[in-house]
Amino acid sequence: MTDLLYTEVEEDLRSGVRRVLRDRCDWTAVLARVETDEPYHLELWRSLAGEMGLAGLLVPEELGGAGATARELSVVAEEIGRAVAPVPFLGTVLATAALAGCAERTALPQLVDGSMVGTLAVGLTTVPHASFPQSVKAENSTLTGTVSAVVDLEVADYAVVPAVDTDGSALYLVETSAATRTSATPLDLTRRFGALVLDGTAGERIASGAEAERVLRHALLTAAGMLAAEQVGLAQHCLDTTVEYAKTRYQFGRQIGSFQAIKHRLADLWTKISMARTVSRNASDALAAGTDEELAVAMAQASVSDLVVHAAEEHLQLHGGIGMTWEHPAHLYLGRAKSTQLTFGIAEAHRARIAELVDLPGGSA
Repeated sequence: MTDLLYTEVEEDLRSGVRRVLRDRCDWTAVLARVETDEPYHLELWRSLAGEMGLAGLLVPEELGGAGATARELSVVAEEIGRAVAPVPFLGTVLATAALAGCAERTALPQLVDGSMVGTLAVGLTTVPHASFPQSVKAENSTLTGTVSAVVDLEVADYAVVPAVDTDGSALYLVETSAATRTSATPLDLTRRFGALVLDGTAGERIASGAEAERVLRHALLTAAGMLAAEQVGLAQHCLDTTVEYAKTRYQFGRQIGSFQAIKHRLADLWTKISMARTVSRNASDALAAGTDEELAVAMAQASVSDLVVHAAEEHLQLHGGIGMTWEHPAHLYLGRAKSTQLTFGIAEAHRARIAELVDLPGGSA
C-alpha cells in the first residue's frame, strides 16, 4: 500500500525551505517586487537552487543532482505555492526534467547550480498528453517559428524547444538571448510568461524521434504533478490565514469566526484541501515510482486546479473589505491560483483524459 504521509526527511526539507522563504520572501516583499521592473527574485532563486540544491532534486547524482524523487520536490512546490514566491521554479522543473531525460545534457549543470535559468518552450496551457508541437520548424540546426505563453521566459537563459526537422520530432536547446522574447500582460504577477520568436535562431539538437516525444511528455507530466502540489500549498495558506483572521476580526462584538456561516465555509474548505492533498501526494508518489503516473497526475489536476481558485476566492471574500485592497496580498494568491488553473490544461481536459485511460464511455470528449 502506498504511504502518502510525509517522511521525516520531507518534513525537514519543508522546514528549511519555509524558513528561507519566510526570511527573504514574505508577502510584503513579494508585493513590493511585482510592481518593479524586476518582478523575479533571482538572488533568492540562486540560493534555493544552488545553495540548497533544490533545482537538482530530480537530477540523478551522476549528473550532478541530488538523486531525490518527485515526493521531495513536491514538498518544495507546496512551499513555493504557500509563499507565492516569484522565482522561476516551474520553468526550471520543466527544463531539468527534459534535459535529464536526454542523451545530450548541455546546460544541465548550470541549471542545477542555479547560475542559469531554463524553461521548456511549450504553451502554458499545453496538456501533458498533447500531440508533439508543430509550430517550430528546424533545418540544419536553425529554428523558425513562434511559441506563445512560455512560462518564466523573461528570465530564462536557455529554452528547450520542441521542433519538427527532417527526422521528425526533435528537441533543441536554444540560448534565449539569440531569439526574440515578447512579454504578455500577466494574470499572475509573480509568474510571468511570454512568446519566444525564432527567426533563423541556432539551436543544438538534444533528442529526436520517439525519444524527443517521450522526454517532452515526461517533462510535462512531472511539472503538472509538481503544479498540483504547489496548488495545495497555496490553498492551505489561504485557509490558514483566513482562520487566523476570523479569530481576530470582530463584528457586532463577536469574532466573525464564531458565526455559523463562516464556520461552515472554513470547514468545507478544510475538507476539500485535505482531499486535494491526498490526490496530489498520490501523483507525486506515482511519479517517484514510475507507475501509473499519467493517470495519477490527471486525477490530481482534475481535482486540485478548481479547488485552488475556490480557496483563493474564499480567502479574499472572508477578509472582507481589506481583502479587496491592493495593499493586501489576497490578489497575489488569487492571480496565482487562477493562472495555475489554466496551466497544463483545465480540469475538464484532465477528466476527459482520465476517462480515456480507464476506458470510460465518452473519454474522447
